[in-house]
Amino acid sequence: MLQAVVGLGNPGPEYRGTRHNVGQRVVDHLAKTLRKRWRREGAHQVAKAVWRGEAFYLVKPGAFMNAMGPAVARLLRRLHLGPSDLILVYDDIDLPLGKVRVRMKGSHGGHKGVGSLIETLGTDELRRVKVGVGRPGTRDEVVDHVLSPFLLDELPLVEAASAEAADHVLKLIASRTP
Repeated sequence: MLQAVVGLGNPGPEYRGTRHNVGQRVVDHLAKTLRKRWRREGAHQVAKAVWRGEAFYLVKPGAFMNAMGPAVARLLRRLHLGPSDLILVYDDIDLPLGKVRVRMKGSHGGHKGVGSLIETLGTDELRRVKVGVGRPGTRDEVVDHVLSPFLLDELPLVEAASAEAADHVLKLIASRTP
């Protein structure tokens, strides 16, 4: 049974290295590791892969974070997949920089992209791999924080977290029971 791994982020080169796009960094890591090329599927970048006999899609949505739900729902319909076939990978400001956490369901925790997906898909039972990007000093700084690039001295930790998150994604794919 097919699955989709969706790396949340914003489209466009100006967002590529930002904290909010760490989910896309993880699916890029997977595509590179599995030697898969991205192709355009509507507004999205998609790569098809197989891991331990399980076929799946890697997806970088072409929608902005806060409007992620409708765009991903349309893509899932086109691929004939449902919410239970989905694995989300995204940034979490409530985790320290570089910490990775896997969850099988739960609230959006203030993440507007995940909130958009939960609302659109009508369920909070979504498999998730969250990558910590650290919390800014004040609530007023959150938007600037997640839309800022990682600092040079943070990159080794971010790369290690991306590799760890990619490993967790592969475990979720392989452990999927039909």
